[in-house]
Amino acid sequence: MSQHTSLATIPNRYAFIDSISKQASRSGAISLMLVDVVRFSDVTTSLGIHVGDRFLLEIANRIQLLFGQSVYIGRISGDVFGIVFPNESNEVVMRKMFERLVEHFKTPMHYEGTAFIADFNVGVVCSDKREFEITRFVSRAETALKQAKENKYENYFALTKTDKADTGRSLALKADLKRALAQNELELYYQPKVNLATLEVIGAECLLRWNHPLDGVLFPGPLIEAAESYNMMNELGYWTLEQAFRALVELNALKMPIVLSVNISPTQLYDNQLVPTLTMLSETYAMPLTLIELELTEDVALSNSLMVKKQLDELRSFGVSVSVDDFGKGYSNLAYIRDLDLDALKVDKSFVMELEAHPVNRAIIEAAKVIGHAKGCSVVAEGIETIEQLHILREVGVAQGQGYLFSRAIPFKSFVALAQQEIIVGNSPARGKA
Repeated sequence: MSQHTSLATIPNRYAFIDSISKQASRSGAISLMLVDVVRFSDVTTSLGIHVGDRFLLEIANRIQLLFGQSVYIGRISGDVFGIVFPNESNEVVMRKMFERLVEHFKTPMHYEGTAFIADFNVGVVCSDKREFEITRFVSRAETALKQAKENKYENYFALTKTDKADTGRSLALKADLKRALAQNELELYYQPKVNLATLEVIGAECLLRWNHPLDGVLFPGPLIEAAESYNMMNELGYWTLEQAFRALVELNALKMPIVLSVNISPTQLYDNQLVPTLTMLSETYAMPLTLIELELTEDVALSNSLMVKKQLDELRSFGVSVSVDDFGKGYSNLAYIRDLDLDALKVDKSFVMELEAHPVNRAIIEAAKVIGHAKGCSVVAEGIETIEQLHILREVGVAQGQGYLFSRAIPFKSFVALAQQEIIVGNSPARGKA
């Protein structure tokens, strides 16, 4: 039986997900087990990443030996492995597999006098061919793993094909989402992006708002969660992109060459219709793709997916700009920034909003500026609220920004009116309300 000699030869998250689809098409049933190594960060902190990688490699090889060649193994993230069991959808069998796994790893692993006993959180999802849909299948497995981590007494949780994860509230949200899309209750608001030297409006971030028939204008967080839960994220995402193109047509008629930024979901980035849809929208509305910017979150950028990188490279070749939103908020690992081709880094507002009080925040923004310069991409400051923050950002050399000092997110007509006039900051009553 072949053994992996390096973690690099174990399929990564997206190669693994692709293999799940292939296995599902060939199998009558399928189960997926996600295996998270408990507190593995303690190992890498104490012994270093190279020793940690040796242990992870041994874990992967021991899992393969334990379950045999009939299963397929991948590495979902740093210390989370996935195991596909083709032609299996019996939760009782999967629980026995979990018990075998835990029992097997009671035998410690050794490296240069150091012993490590691996313990696991395990999430399982079972499906048959009739109901299989890859995005929902993997999402349910991740939900099961999250539940396993939260369980007080047992670090195992399974979502079987008979489980009904829907609550009355979530079903109501699904109905809300379908109605909101069908009856045009959703609307894009626009937060201006400003040249910090001239205060000219040069772009806008498109943000979704929900005109609820009873509750008024709402932030659509629960709707977005419902969209993710019910595999409607692509529908919602493409609706947003089309509205952005419609806005570009109106801006073009007013001779306002403004770039619109749209937040892109992980689901869309893994969808092979993203590039064709964007090019179709560009042709339909006769608007160049250079006027669209896609904003990724750090966790998506950090995923290091070959598929994501391919999609982004293709989009950039058509002129679409790509930026990373909330830069610095989540992860300290900067390797993803080194390896990803970007047009902009958007510094998280938490660093900007306390800029006057914390000198280290200025240093972090200066570091982002250095990284941006090295990569040949711009740096955008989010969350600018005071004149003092504006002055510091100008001193640092950050050229673009957005925040309540200029305007909150506003409806399209209000945005056009704002962009056509001179922005005044400081003692302006208009800005005082922002």
